[in-house]
Amino acid sequence: MLDQAIIDRIFPRYLLRLFPCILILGVLITGCVSPMALNRAVIAYDDAVTDAISQQLLINIVRAHHRQPVHFTGVSNIAATFTFHANAGATPALGGLAGATMLPIFGGGVSESPTISIVPIEGEDFTKRLLTPFPQSKLTLLLRQRFDVDLLLRMMAQEVRMLNSAEQHSSYRNDPSDKVGYEMFRRVVLHLSAIQDKNELYVEPMPLMQTWTIPASSIAAEGFQALQKEFIVRYNLEDNTYTLRKQVPGPILITNHDPGTLSDAEREALHDLAGDWNVSDIAFDIRPDHYGGEWPISGVFRLRSFHSILGFLGKSLGKESGYHVEKDPRTSSILWNENPDLTMEFVVSNTPPAEVDFSIRWNGRYYAVNTKGPHARWNRDAFQLLFLLFQMTVTDIPRVGVLSIMIVK
Repeated sequence: MLDQAIIDRIFPRYLLRLFPCILILGVLITGCVSPMALNRAVIAYDDAVTDAISQQLLINIVRAHHRQPVHFTGVSNIAATFTFHANAGATPALGGLAGATMLPIFGGGVSESPTISIVPIEGEDFTKRLLTPFPQSKLTLLLRQRFDVDLLLRMMAQEVRMLNSAEQHSSYRNDPSDKVGYEMFRRVVLHLSAIQDKNELYVEPMPLMQTWTIPASSIAAEGFQALQKEFIVRYNLEDNTYTLRKQVPGPILITNHDPGTLSDAEREALHDLAGDWNVSDIAFDIRPDHYGGEWPISGVFRLRSFHSILGFLGKSLGKESGYHVEKDPRTSSILWNENPDLTMEFVVSNTPPAEVDFSIRWNGRYYAVNTKGPHARWNRDAFQLLFLLFQMTVTDIPRVGVLSIMIVK
């Protein structure tokens, strides 16, 4: 047994009294490390996944340019295991008269073991969504997020069909190889952009009034009360019938006036004029006596699929890139005179490009979105739009599957 005096010399009583405090302090340090490590890991993994998707989008544009198959891979699951530990103890003080005095030491640490599951995004469901033109509701959603209407339509629309009272349709393709069609398309979207810049552009469902006529004898008293809750009911004495009327939302309409102010006859006429609208068409109606009415135009934009968008952007890497198109003389000024030649401008070089957000390498050449110069904001917005459109296209990635690739660090 050690003499009590020796124990007191090696482990002073004050140190023994401090041991509980030292242990508590070690636990507190570990508690501080835990959220810091968690926050760092969440941000790091989020950045890694976002960068992976961004680079895939860019490399698939390059693949489309070289007429190679496009393909996407997603991260289905990230399981990161954190191990936190704390330690405490004592050590002799260094030199001097206090050489036999014990000093406390404490510390903590964290270790990380992530498991990442990578799954190819493929199959019939995803392929159908990849090839199916976007519905008008997706474009409307993005317009309400204050994206530029000219950027949205230059990327998402494959053509514009101009309509007139004689019901003659003229189609103008959003394709630089079609000079006449491309220039008319660009002038139309620039006209809408000028109206949007003045906050005079409406994007609303066109309200339609539907009408039905049924024999009065076919409605019982209980049924009549139920009809009055859903319809405007009018009795026709001449032929003993009821006329039922109900307002329903029609196709999305881009206008320079409030669609709710149109008469029923005007709504029906507009609906009949473009009676073959479908879910991938979005109509516009620019009328006189409103802002932008100096060029009264009406028509329908036909939207393209995400696969077609990749092909369209890929063409800008070759000889079918866009070019400058001046706005129509009847179009008012554009905010900041923003009218880039390209929907999205790229940088292509033999060495890693400088001053870009990121780049990818394909067959010995480097590709990046041009994020410097006068159209840096436009190009960043265009790539953000492409990212959102991809998220609208991709289906939910399965959490487990036979084709998943597990990466354990």
